[in-house]
Amino acid sequence: MFVDNAVVVVKAGDGGNGIISFSSERGTPRGGPDGGDGGNGGDIVFRADYNQNTLANFRFQKELKAEDGKNGAKTNCHGRRGQKLEIAVPVGTQITINGNLVADFVNEGQTEIIARGGKGGYGNSHFTSSTRQAPKIAEKGEKGEEFELSLELKIIADVGLVGLPNAGKSTLLARSSSAKPKIANYPFTTLNPHLGVVQIEKGKELLMADIPGLIDGASEGKGLGDEFLRHVERTQVILHMIDVYSDDIVRDYQTIQKELKNYKVDLTKKPQIIAITKIEGLDTEMVEDQIKTLQKVTKKLPIFAISSLSGDGLQKLLYALHAEVQAHRDVHEAQVEEDGRLPVITMKENEDMWQVEVKKRYVVITGRKIERFARRTDFASEDGVRRLRDIMRKMGIAKNLEKKALAMNTKIYFGDDREDYIEY
Repeated sequence: MFVDNAVVVVKAGDGGNGIISFSSERGTPRGGPDGGDGGNGGDIVFRADYNQNTLANFRFQKELKAEDGKNGAKTNCHGRRGQKLEIAVPVGTQITINGNLVADFVNEGQTEIIARGGKGGYGNSHFTSSTRQAPKIAEKGEKGEEFELSLELKIIADVGLVGLPNAGKSTLLARSSSAKPKIANYPFTTLNPHLGVVQIEKGKELLMADIPGLIDGASEGKGLGDEFLRHVERTQVILHMIDVYSDDIVRDYQTIQKELKNYKVDLTKKPQIIAITKIEGLDTEMVEDQIKTLQKVTKKLPIFAISSLSGDGLQKLLYALHAEVQAHRDVHEAQVEEDGRLPVITMKENEDMWQVEVKKRYVVITGRKIERFARRTDFASEDGVRRLRDIMRKMGIAKNLEKKALAMNTKIYFGDDREDYIEY
């Protein structure tokens, strides 16, 4: 089953907890702290794989979770790191979170960390100092990142075959490559996109995609085209195929052009070549008449007459497609090289920044650094809470709270968490 979009929830592994422990070896009644750190949680990693050609697996597996890190142990034993979860997706897959593109898999073997595992908490042996010989502080592990992902597959091909149903797209792909699309003499034979590698000659090949037939109104959701126009987005060249036996060859051409233009991205701006198909058994004069009729509206686009059954005109068309694809690649690479000379400037979030927001009955403190400390604090431990207050004092948060003249016993929360709090 071909599936080109899916929604899944991914959850990276939580970090393991650090522990409080003191050495109890014989002969050392006052042994030092030896509580180990928790292990980091496993990451969620996606990898592009040419062996994958559909997102169907995600229709049946809606939640993907990496392994949690293990808790620390006595004698300074650190918890084991959680195993990462690596997920294979087809080349051409895009991943978005809340409408924002976070990963675009365009190359075989490309990997991206989509959700990072939580950091393991420190055990009490980590907090030993010259003034703190027996710390009773241990951190909780951080929660792993959790997201709802939207996955969308947009096939990456050199040439995309478009046309009305039964225009001969599948026959061309089957004749020129090793692909085996379903072929029959009725509309909508092709219900899924098909890919085939076309070997023109040694060192010259094309990756060709057969896009299911479009109809009038496809860009608005009619027929099958709305689901598959997305796959035309990434093709470098469009091969527009038209049946030579059409009663109105201009109308057929304009129908497809309208749908390409009305799609969310104007696909008519892509390089195009036109192929008039099924010329076997038809005399040359009739074929030339159809070409002349079409040339009046095609704006100088190259037109080829072919028969996928007999092979007439096929090799000439493939050479023209390869030349067009190569020209498109050269322009694209030149643009990338030129753009690459410009420095990319990004603003990194200041880890130490924080903000205090006073509500009617409580206070909320936000900030990347302070929220991380709060998430790793054991609020049931007096020593742990005391350490968090010390951190707030060093960061200047405590002084800011004093200026706001808060009422006694005001609850102070950190970030979005409304379970753990300290009192002012």
